[in-house]
This record gives sequence, C-alpha cells and structure tokens, in this order.
Amino acid sequence: MKNTAVTFKNAKQKGEKLSMLTAYDYTTASLVDSAGINAILVGDSLGMVMLGYEDTLSVTMEDMIHHSKAVARGVKNTLVVTDMPFMSYQTSVYDAVINAGRLMKEGRAGAVKLEGGAEFAEHISAIVKASIPVMGHIGLTPQSVNAFGGFKVQGKTNEAAQKLIDDAEALEKAGVFAIVVECVPAELGKAITEAVNVPVIGIGAGKYCDGQVLVYQDMLAMYDKMKPKFVKAYANIGEQMIEAFKAYDSEVKSGAFPTDEHSF
Repeated sequence: MKNTAVTFKNAKQKGEKLSMLTAYDYTTASLVDSAGINAILVGDSLGMVMLGYEDTLSVTMEDMIHHSKAVARGVKNTLVVTDMPFMSYQTSVYDAVINAGRLMKEGRAGAVKLEGGAEFAEHISAIVKASIPVMGHIGLTPQSVNAFGGFKVQGKTNEAAQKLIDDAEALEKAGVFAIVVECVPAELGKAITEAVNVPVIGIGAGKYCDGQVLVYQDMLAMYDKMKPKFVKAYANIGEQMIEAFKAYDSEVKSGAFPTDEHSF
C-alpha cells in the first residue's frame, strides 16, 4: 500500500511501528521500496555520504532537487521525504514556502523535512497551508552543528529536555505529520513520543519512539568517516564491495576477465 503522510498518522493511532531509511539515487531507492520500508529520507546527509563534505551546510537546493527526483523515480509505495537544506527556509516564511514547493514540484517529493523547534512553527504552518506535508526534526539538528559545538547528545538537562518536549508540541500544533528526534536520551525520546499525537521517528533516541530512521550507508557499513553509537550494521556491504573491486582489479590485470563467456 502506498505510504503517505496520512498513513503515517494512522500508524501511530494503531500502534504500528514505522521504518525509514535514507536514499539518494534511483537504484538504491528501488531496493528500499522493494523491501517494504515505509519512508525514504532524501537527507541533506547526502552532502557527507555522497558528495564528501564535512557536514551538511554546503548542500544546495539544486543538490536536493537533483537527488530527490532520482529517488522519486525509483519508488512505488514508499513515501519520499526530502530535506530542506541549510538557509532554504531560515531566511523567511516566504522562502520556506517557495523552496518547499520546489522540492515537491521539481524534486517530486511526497513531503519535506526541516530542522528546528518552536522558532520555525510559523514557517511550518505556512508550508502546511500550501498543502505540503511537513516532517519536523528536533534534538541534534545537523544544520546547527556549529551552534551546538559538534555532534553531541541533546536534552541531557531537565531544562533542555523540557525545551525539546515543548518544541515537539509546537511542531504538532503547527501541523507536522511526524517528527524526527535525533540523538537524545532514550527516556526523553519516550517522553516526546508520549507528548504528541503524531509519529516520532527516532535516530539515536531509543526504543520507545514510533519508528526509526538510519542513513543506509551507516547500517550497511559503507561509510567510515563517522560511526555513531546508535547505528547497527545489518551487513558489512562496504567490505564486500572492496573485496569485489579487488577481485575485478586482479582479474583484469591478470587477463582472467573477460573470458569467452563474457565476449561476443
């Protein structure tokens, strides 16, 4: 069944867990779709895992549209959620609506995601009023990495934890259909999940969330520049790829490939 923003909301009411993975290209998206994953996040994490940047800040609207279009072509039932990159919505409510619209119209996204709490409630409300589904994102928000002083666990004090609960409630009121909560203590992840009526998708936020999201290169051990504690490697695809590349290199150089079987 086709996953939409509405099916996400219904899943929480039914107590059904939701799965989400990143993807940035047609081939990967089609494989994720075939696996029955509920949603694909075309994350601005592509800046790090696809383009080799140190963080997500350099990613542009053109980058996001390019990759979102490719992913959208590869899915039948999986909801495509595309990140709004740094400075595509922070500047004004007007910019937020225009750029969200571009991701839907040009990038063929099924929804957009933007980082930030109550301070962006007005932006989110305006995007939702334009009939664009919005997923929120609080906790460790990578676009704010410089303000945070690095990739650190958020909400560790009572005051900080309450701020994140308040943010989640503000996002729900603004009209989000789901909220990503990143890198917070598990008990806070539980408190946020219980505080709102929309699904909470955790990444490093514990087992009590309504669903989980991971970067696919992380869960397949394909990216070694950063290894967060919350990542579980489900297969060592990175090592398998290296071994396959080495075998190909060896056979080409020894003359073992191609054989008559691989020739016309």
